[in-house]
Amino acid sequence: MTRAFPENFLFGAATAAYQIEGAAFEDGRTASIWDAFSRVPGAVINGDNGDVACDHYHRYADDIALMTQLGLQTYRFSTSWSRVRPDGGAVNAKGVDFYERLVDGLLDADILPWLTLYHWDMPQALQEQGGWTNRDTVGRFLEYAGTMHDALGDRVNVWTTLNEPWCSSFLSYTGGEHAPGHTSIEEGLLASHHLLLAHGETVRELRGRDAGLNLGITLNHTVADAADPDDPADVDAARRIDGQFNRWFLDPIYRGAYPADIVEDIRAVDAEAVAAFEAAIHDGDLATIAQHIDTQGVNYYHGDLVSGTAPAESAVESVPDTERKVRSPYPSFEHIHNVERGLPRTAQNWEVQPEGLTRLLERIWTEYAQPAGTVLSMTENGAAYDDVEVLEDGETRVHDAERTEFLRLHLEAVLDAVEAGVDVRGYFYWSMFDNYEWAWGYDKRFGIVRVDYDTQERSVKDSGREYARIIAARSI
Repeated sequence: MTRAFPENFLFGAATAAYQIEGAAFEDGRTASIWDAFSRVPGAVINGDNGDVACDHYHRYADDIALMTQLGLQTYRFSTSWSRVRPDGGAVNAKGVDFYERLVDGLLDADILPWLTLYHWDMPQALQEQGGWTNRDTVGRFLEYAGTMHDALGDRVNVWTTLNEPWCSSFLSYTGGEHAPGHTSIEEGLLASHHLLLAHGETVRELRGRDAGLNLGITLNHTVADAADPDDPADVDAARRIDGQFNRWFLDPIYRGAYPADIVEDIRAVDAEAVAAFEAAIHDGDLATIAQHIDTQGVNYYHGDLVSGTAPAESAVESVPDTERKVRSPYPSFEHIHNVERGLPRTAQNWEVQPEGLTRLLERIWTEYAQPAGTVLSMTENGAAYDDVEVLEDGETRVHDAERTEFLRLHLEAVLDAVEAGVDVRGYFYWSMFDNYEWAWGYDKRFGIVRVDYDTQERSVKDSGREYARIIAARSI
């Protein structure tokens, strides 16, 4: 059976500045927190960094040609705060010029630019002043956002404030896996609030400049299922994962309040951290965070099956095997155990669970987006596999059957949600290119386009060819 996508559905692919651009210290760009963190011994597999990455800064025109070859209608990318306002200070004209050239190239190719302002590359100079734990960073971010709109507001209509604030707060300031690599419950809570405040301030500012802009945020989500729905301990474990991963960001954005049950869960773990967090919430903050958004980006890779008691068989760990000491990114993590359920896994040991995506979209739509008049877009979904390159007729080919199947299954899951009444306007595969995968370095490959990091040669994988066929047919 052939299933068609809606006429207003956009097909795209996504990337992030630090993961692909390279040119880390060219044309006025200064260090971001990831430039600093990647140089901490043991923080990133193989000590990899983004100094060169995919060299997109110099090869963007050829990369746009590849997007055209695949038939992409839209391209989601991020701009680098460290390139545009180095050290969080004055505007760097050469940095702004790069994004003007990139956007002009996309428009010339009839590809819609989908711009994300923050994909984790805060200037290191601002981190040295406290980073997202410092309320002053909100003002610095607003200056940066205004600079980007000054430059591109006449050509870019879709603006995303933040990508995955759960990662840039709890995974970064509490778990220690991402830059700046701290392991503080208090810092994670403060960072989460200031990130959301920066989001709200930016939406209000850009809306005031141009009421016709499509404004939003991208959140990463899980589907937390209780191993035994009849076991209160398992149900409570699922509640706490859902609350700390999903509702901590959904509730203030859509309802103007942090989830009270989760605040109390964390207070039981660290009352001083919660007191500092509550003191950081000023009058009017929650109303600012709850600015209306036009589009919510949904990032989904896998769900979680959890139990309140340790299972006989522990689930496979899916964290990078680095040498630094890290901790759970969840402030309240005691008596939460992931349970093995026999699903296929990617090379990162992430479960492949497409039906979870359908349930997630239906839940966000029903409980949050539809009542608020917000539409959804799948802004990230993808998988890392251990690709094997072969030479066929003088051309490098990657026969990535697992990724191809992953792509098809998740597009079908999106259609299941659409047919259930969810207003999903697009799908962006993560990632357009193999790239720098944060603490995993270059050890994992997500791309539908292979990148040879020694030669920078690009080769479209079988998954990319299949995606191009789906886009051309607008059906699966």
